[in-house]
Amino acid sequence: MRNLRVGVLVSHNGSNLRALHRSSLEPGARFEIAVVIGNNSEAAGLAYARANRIPTRHLSGATHPDPDALDDAIRAALVEHATEWVVTAGYMKKLGPRTRRQFDSRILNIHPAPLPRFGGIGMFGLRVHEAVLASGVGVTGPTVHLVDGDYDTGRVIAQREVPVLADDTAQTLAARVLEAEHVVLPLVVRQIAAGRRP
Repeated sequence: MRNLRVGVLVSHNGSNLRALHRSSLEPGARFEIAVVIGNNSEAAGLAYARANRIPTRHLSGATHPDPDALDDAIRAALVEHATEWVVTAGYMKKLGPRTRRQFDSRILNIHPAPLPRFGGIGMFGLRVHEAVLASGVGVTGPTVHLVDGDYDTGRVIAQREVPVLADDTAQTLAARVLEAEHVVLPLVVRQIAAGRRP
């Protein structure tokens, strides 16, 4: 049976890309990384992809100053590599309308806290975990959701619980949530590859 082809968009370290790639190499994964697109030419995620012979593209405001042209370039690169599903994994930009239409209901994002409570504009990085700690909740954890036209508003596909400890800082909480991201995101992609549509 043919593997599901997944395109991944990254901005920085690409730890979720690494987790996805490792999972794709396991027996029975039934998916492969078709292309990695980064908006930062120095992103460690792009370097990782190149080192593992995964096709890469640097597409950003530097390569395409016009937002519509950038949107179309991202869409075209995904199509060129026969991408079937897209994962934005630490990608710090909003996808444009052409790309969203091309892959309607087939774009996943991973967010490091429960949605919708801890999502929206400006909710990324340590800010998310600071908001979780300030709220006093006892449980947090990453959310996998479909991407739509706004920040963190798409349909929730999966969540994984991570307890908030009494002595947590934003940094310690972020580290534990990231470990959970590396479990839940590959699991969702494997389920999709096995034919269980979210």
